[in-house]
Amino acid sequence: MRLLIVSDLHANLAALERVVETADATVFLGDAVDYGPDPAAAVDWVRRRATYAVRGNHDEAVGNGGPTGAAPAWADLAEASAGWTRDALSDEDRAFLGSLPLRAAFSFGGARFVAVHAAPLDPLYTYLPPETPEDEWERQLADVEADWLLYGHTHRPLLARFGRTTVLNPGSVGQPRTGAPLASYAMWDDGDVFLAARAYDVERSVLRLERLPLERAGTAELARILRTGATRGRAPVPPSPPQTAAGAIAQRASATPETAP
Repeated sequence: MRLLIVSDLHANLAALERVVETADATVFLGDAVDYGPDPAAAVDWVRRRATYAVRGNHDEAVGNGGPTGAAPAWADLAEASAGWTRDALSDEDRAFLGSLPLRAAFSFGGARFVAVHAAPLDPLYTYLPPETPEDEWERQLADVEADWLLYGHTHRPLLARFGRTTVLNPGSVGQPRTGAPLASYAMWDDGDVFLAARAYDVERSVLRLERLPLERAGTAELARILRTGATRGRAPVPPSPPQTAAGAIAQRASATPETAP
């Protein structure tokens, strides 16, 4: 029995099209939308493919008007992207995102699974990166009655065992932050796990991003993340078109490390 596990699509259709494996079931771990140019296509993919699905913080922001939970340095970009995404989706699609459960528990292939977007004790916002201490994992998993915990949110893959529970994060399909511009997902095959990282047409996504009605600094930063899979730094702000025949607005850049959005 094969279970396809995907998370953090972030409206990146070019990356999503590289998830082509056949499986007996699919679990979606949240954040279908935001930061990407193809939200309707991503929602449609979840509707058609996901056997089990949970709501992410960006699904919450777009579907129910909640906060994105983005780091302060990216808060303005996150809110602008969420606003554009709301307008780009139908009422039906927004309602679908807002109605996804925060937690899913199911049995598959003789194993018990719990799925959340972020963390068992805070399904929407808490980050549990690969370097999370073991005692925090023990706290998070104390009430999880399952063989496997599936989660996303960090955009970084993880496969580890804590006590009786194996933790699996497939990484991000649409906005990887591993230092490589690859669409990441996982396949569970009768207890064996394959972590996939597929190359895709990044420039196709960047071109579509540049056409969005967002500030140029915002689209430049989103393009940087897609092109590099980077987790640190900020993109230079591209120059605006000349305001007069005499000159243009000067280009600005920031090299201050920040947590990615």
